[in-house]
Amino acid sequence: MSSLYFAPQIDPIIFSIGPVALRWYALMYIVALGLAVLLGSYRAKKPNSGWTVAQVSDMAFYLFLGAILGGRIGYTLFYDFPHFIENPASIIGWTGSSIEWAGMSFHGGLIGVLIASFLVAKRYKKGFWEFTDFIAPLIPLGLFFGRLGNFINGELWGRFTDQTWGFYFQNAPSTVDYIYRHPSQLYEAFTEGLLLFIILWVYTAKPRPRAAASGLFLLGYGAFRFFVEFFREPDAHLGYIAGGWLTQGMLLCIPMIVIGLIILVIAYRKDKA
Repeated sequence: MSSLYFAPQIDPIIFSIGPVALRWYALMYIVALGLAVLLGSYRAKKPNSGWTVAQVSDMAFYLFLGAILGGRIGYTLFYDFPHFIENPASIIGWTGSSIEWAGMSFHGGLIGVLIASFLVAKRYKKGFWEFTDFIAPLIPLGLFFGRLGNFINGELWGRFTDQTWGFYFQNAPSTVDYIYRHPSQLYEAFTEGLLLFIILWVYTAKPRPRAAASGLFLLGYGAFRFFVEFFREPDAHLGYIAGGWLTQGMLLCIPMIVIGLIILVIAYRKDKA
């Protein structure tokens, strides 16, 4: 049975030319951005979509920028706040001698995307919900490929497991009894990435109330992420927040679930009215 365990060794660098290296993690986000633009352009070409292909390409740049900046700032404030207090320059990755921009938070990235959405929607003279409903089914693509990048990097590993599909992550700590872990990155890639994308893509292909797609995204991501957190190892410097099971990720997902439900209920009530 032990032959069913996995111990992949994947070089995070695809190739390098001198000091320049192309990493799988960066490639994953490039692929995700390209697919989002292609699918967004496909939707924009539909009759009476209210969008143009040029607008899709333009918004993709600003939303990507919002996600990157928000993700970094969010990680610093949500997961590394004591270090930020000691060294405020850590928010830009400054270590004292160099800039190493490691550590990203989805919830921070989401806030960055929402701020960018508000600004870009005003630029195009679109309603905020009209804008977020359009991009809602495209965001899970970034989550899917991003989690694949985490898996290839051997980071954000899961908790110990004796299940035969357990993975050995070289950089993860182990014990005498346990070395294999849940591939929680792949769980997240499938649930909050691929599965959520399919749900939202099918849902938004049909008429629905304004803001409903945005609410469904918040609810879907929050629920999937909350579930996967039971298999994901919490950040070492944070551990469990309470009860030996509640993590910071779960705590941040609860408002998403509640707000998503509220938006859905209000959207359908207004639609009936």
